[in-house]
Amino acid sequence: MKTTLRVFAFILIVLPATAIAEPASRWEAAIAKFESRDVRVPPAPGQILFVGSSSVRFWLTLEHDMTGLPVLNRGFGGSQFSDLIDFIPRIVLPYRPSVIAVYEGDNDIAAGKTSDRVVADFNSFVALVKANLPDTRVCFISIKPSLLRAAMWPEMSLANTQIAAIVANDPVLCYLDVASPMLDESGNAKPELFVEDGLHMNADGYRIWTEVVRAQVEALYRERSIP
Repeated sequence: MKTTLRVFAFILIVLPATAIAEPASRWEAAIAKFESRDVRVPPAPGQILFVGSSSVRFWLTLEHDMTGLPVLNRGFGGSQFSDLIDFIPRIVLPYRPSVIAVYEGDNDIAAGKTSDRVVADFNSFVALVKANLPDTRVCFISIKPSLLRAAMWPEMSLANTQIAAIVANDPVLCYLDVASPMLDESGNAKPELFVEDGLHMNADGYRIWTEVVRAQVEALYRERSIP
């Protein structure tokens, strides 16, 4: 009951008036599925929450890759930062995570948004988390390079650079650079890291993500878990 009241208060006080209405989007079924699962098996508070688009959703080995850490995957494929912001009251706040690892921006730029818009949405997401979960750390998983979206990489890389600069000046935030090890010596995405569509990663791609992400989120989780 208290959690419900906190979420309701968040919607009334923190979100702008245009976001008060239930988001009528193609993600409703996916979000409702998460909620139904949460009713059957309520997630424990204080976990490491992974949210974002299909690169999170398809991280099927996440629990294995993060063995020994309590992780919760709430990725919904194809999403943009604006979608995630819409659904914060439903798939972020109720979990009261200790750490949030977020991957967005990839689909945003593919949809024609600028790096500045991605950065603005990142700032909005962080502000909402800080206002409602002040003890939670937020880690941005850098936008990855890919074969399919090679022409968009300069704009994606610019968004990464801008967000990394913001993170460097905020102790609540962290930046997880998965992009650099996915590039070859010429600065192009390594073909061997992707499945046939040239966008989504194979096991080798996720192995790189695990190497970059695990150490940092584990350190933050252990830090937040100290009484």
